[in-house]
Amino acid sequence: MPKSDSPCSSALSAKRGSGAGMIRAVIVDDEPPALDELAYLLSRFPDIEVAAAAESGREAVEAIVRVRPDLVFLDIEMPGMNGFQVLHELMVRGRPPLVVFATAFDEHAIRAFEENTVDYILKPIALERLGKTMERVRMLLDRPQRCEGDGSLESLLARVGLFPCGGTGIVRIAAEDEGRNILLTPDEVLYFNSQDRRVLAHTAEAAYPCGPGISLEKLEERLSCFDFFRVNRSDLINLSFVRSFAPWHSGKYVITMRYRDATEIVLSKSRVRQFRAALGI
Repeated sequence: MPKSDSPCSSALSAKRGSGAGMIRAVIVDDEPPALDELAYLLSRFPDIEVAAAAESGREAVEAIVRVRPDLVFLDIEMPGMNGFQVLHELMVRGRPPLVVFATAFDEHAIRAFEENTVDYILKPIALERLGKTMERVRMLLDRPQRCEGDGSLESLLARVGLFPCGGTGIVRIAAEDEGRNILLTPDEVLYFNSQDRRVLAHTAEAAYPCGPGISLEKLEERLSCFDFFRVNRSDLINLSFVRSFAPWHSGKYVITMRYRDATEIVLSKSRVRQFRAALGI
């Protein structure tokens, strides 16, 4: 991945915005009412200047490159080019601004944001929560030599199949859906299961047969830098979707997954210790 030139991304200019202490922001949302609401809320902060607004991912990239803001409020779920893909392109170009995600994602995804140095706000946006976000933004922007990020942002993008293991490729799992070829990201898959020499990718919505030649062994190797764990000969699970686990019999455990009717999967006795270690417990 191209690295930022020196100085770091916080030093794009000697002063932020059009005046000392001003924070230039770009706001991005595919719903105009949400854009208007965010612009109104930000007008309550005298040190924020909304320099541009965009209603799509592509417009967002163009506006950010043109304006070179200090801060971007970025919607995630947009058609065509979502918020993660926007961030991916900004990372490739180098010198990404601070990004605050506006999201309706569940708590699992929010924990992913919390583990990195990217903030998030839930929709509908509350003024008080926005104020706390701005306090953090000011602190980060005022920090000298702010080299944020590349590691933390890459870690976040890796969770959705971008920048895996320090590379610049995109990880997708080829699968089939009623005669169509579809591409799944790692964060969509709850677990993989091998049945009759074919691997099924189980998501929150359905189970999809993976492409020919895809085995659990190949998936385990390819997804080694994601939160996947081989619990037995037939199942490779996404640890992020584990709801609970409990002793079963003969030293084995039973794992209950989130979604899909709380699917239960057996954890082999020989893998219990590694499973606990992978969960950090």
